[in-house]
This record gives sequence, C-alpha cells and structure tokens, in this order.
Amino acid sequence: MRVTPSNLNLRGTTLIYSRIAGTGSYLPEKVVTNADLEKLVDTSDEWIASRTGIRERRMAAEGETTGDLAFYAATHALEAAGTKASELDLIVLGTTTPDIIFPSTACLLQHRLGANGCAAFDVNAACSGFMYALGIADQFIRTGQVKKALVVGAETLTRMIDWSDRSTCVLFGDGAGAVVLEASAEPGILTTKLHADGAYKHLLYNPVGVSAGFRDEPNHGVRVIMGGSEVFKVAVRTLDRIVGETLEAAGMQEKDVDWLIPHQANLRIIEATAKRLGLSMDRVIVTIDRHGNTSSGSVPLALDEAVRSGKVKRGQTLLLEAFGGGLTWSSALLKY
Repeated sequence: MRVTPSNLNLRGTTLIYSRIAGTGSYLPEKVVTNADLEKLVDTSDEWIASRTGIRERRMAAEGETTGDLAFYAATHALEAAGTKASELDLIVLGTTTPDIIFPSTACLLQHRLGANGCAAFDVNAACSGFMYALGIADQFIRTGQVKKALVVGAETLTRMIDWSDRSTCVLFGDGAGAVVLEASAEPGILTTKLHADGAYKHLLYNPVGVSAGFRDEPNHGVRVIMGGSEVFKVAVRTLDRIVGETLEAAGMQEKDVDWLIPHQANLRIIEATAKRLGLSMDRVIVTIDRHGNTSSGSVPLALDEAVRSGKVKRGQTLLLEAFGGGLTWSSALLKY
C-alpha cells in the first residue's frame, strides 16, 4: 500500500478506501416488448415510452431464480476483477425477491461461488438495495474488517407483477449486476448516503408477507401497489436533495461529476436529476429503454454496461443514486 500525504488522516494513520475492482451483470434471455404488453392490457408502445422511457424489459425463464441471475453477474464481476471467490471476505446482496425466505440468497450465492466461510447476507431496501449494500460493504472495508467484498443487486420482479394492472406491469423487469470492492490506499468510493422514510410506505409497497399473511387471490395477493404521480414528485424532490448532500460531503461540485449513473425507474426522473447537476444527457447512463425498472439490479446493470462499452474510464468521477419503496433513497460518489 503506497502511503502519500493525500491518504493520511490528521493523526498520520493511513486511510483505507474501497475501490471498484470489477463489474458484472446478467440479463435473462426473454425480451418482453411494449407490443407484447399491448396484448395483455389496454396500453400502447407510445403511451409507455412517452411516460416512462421504457421500450422493452427482460423476464426470467421458468425455474430461473434471483440467485441464478446473481450468480452470473457475480461471476462476470469476479472475472473482471481478477479475483477468486475464495478471496472474498464479504457478500452483500440487495434484493426484494429472494429465492426462498431463508437462508438468504447471499448465502446460496456464496456456496455456489465457492466462497464458503465469509460473511454473507441480504439487504432489502427495494430499488435502493444495491446502493444500501454498497454503502454497507464500503464501511466494512474502511474500518479494516474486510479486504475484498462482492456487492450484488438482483431481482426477479416479474414474479410479483399483477399483469392485469397496466400502471405497474409495464414498468418492471428482471436482471442483476455486481461489483467487486477491494481495499485501496487510493480514493475509490468517496462518500455514500443512505436515507429512508417509512411514512411514505403507502406510495409503493407489496401488501403481503409471512407475518402479515398472504391472501386468497391470484399469486396469493403478491403484487406491487404504487401511487405513480406521488412517487414521481417525492423521487424528484429527494434525489435533488441527496445530490447536493452527496457533493457537499465530498467537498465537490456538480462540474466535478463525469457521469451520472441513476436508478432506471423513469426517464423523466433521470432527466430531472441530470438537470439538477447541470449535466447534458450524453453524460448520463440510460438503460431503462431496454431493461425497464430492475429495482436493485438497475444501477449495477447500468454501471457494468457503461464500463464494458468504454464510456466510463478509470479515474473518472461517478455519481450513483437510487430511489425505492420504503421510501428509501441513496447515493454514492466515487472515483472509478
């Protein structure tokens, strides 16, 4: 570890940062277009695209689980990082759609990768799940407890969709993304911000569960309930606020951001956040048109695509942000 004045704190102790060593992602093969949804509900490609920016989304095959998607994304991230699964000290997986109630999907993933023995757990923060997981792993590395961590966001949201509800069935898709974090003396993740406000639970939620009980309805009552217009207003307001908070915490300004990599929920929300930063849309990573809203999978999916396409390069400053049910909202500012 190379010690320089920039990575010493006031007491002369070497600072530890977490740095992204590799990224990976995975999308199921099946593509569901807006034209396909026109056959299920009263909607149209023009209506969906103009209001959300979505043209198509992916759907997991029968028998394909969140853990499967997470495994492929994790494998790609480990390969990119040049890291063996046996070297991992921690696995944190953000998801609202675990394979089974317990063990956690992170534990199932750990065994499948061959990383047995390290800490592994799931985080449920809805669409902010990956960002929460990233913030947690970052803190483990900064405190010196962990040297290498795998952070995953993976969802099979189409399993909880009411396909007769045109307000929600057009929005969601399945997918997974992952990053490998490693301890570094050079700045990587500069700051993370995690927030929640349960007072807004009624705006975006799934009404059933083990303790609350299931219902004698199709799919046992498992479905997404969303107050679309209100969610939009709160999302724009909270993301605007967290952008300023994140930059201030890192001592940086809007002009210092090279790329915005946002949660892919709605193109209009993405555009509003870019405007707040003073960024043109050609400096924003957008995948919602092809992926839909993959919840905790959306930010790492977009990040991996940006890295592998060559858009995002080493040394650039990235702002990641997400917003989801809870309500939760989160961000990370980092040097890639």
